Amino acid sequence: MKMTNLPENIVIFDGVCNLCEFAVNFIYERDSAEKFTFTPAQSPLGSMLLEHHRINSEQLDTVVLVTGAKAYTRSTAALKIAAELDPPWDSLRFFSLIPQPVRDPVYDYVARYRYNLFGKKESCMIPGPELKARFLEEVPG
Repeated sequence: MKMTNLPENIVIFDGVCNLCEFAVNFIYERDSAEKFTFTPAQSPLGSMLLEHHRINSEQLDTVVLVTGAKAYTRSTAALKIAAELDPPWDSLRFFSLIPQPVRDPVYDYVARYRYNLFGKKESCMIPGPELKARFLEEVPG
């Protein structure tokens, strides 16, 4: 898939993280306008996008939102995603009024301990048929 043929809003996530799987399902269920597509960081496309945006995939501990030519990470990515979800979830955008240097440490704490708190899979998530239609690429189990 060429970079010019990509959808507008791509969520790149850690495919083996249980919290990340929950987040993908949460977004999917609250995105009735189908604004977001998904790809695991472990997929060839996910890796290519991370490399293109100079995000270290070996140290990836954040959700990444790629919108056109820009990539957002950490709390900014989460809040930009939330802003596009169905009401009332879109009201979470107001947390962006909190300065990023205050938001990101909270995000980083959860990200650092996500495997301890929520667990980790041996292989990437396998989406159901409806969610799979919103995936750009997946990694075989």
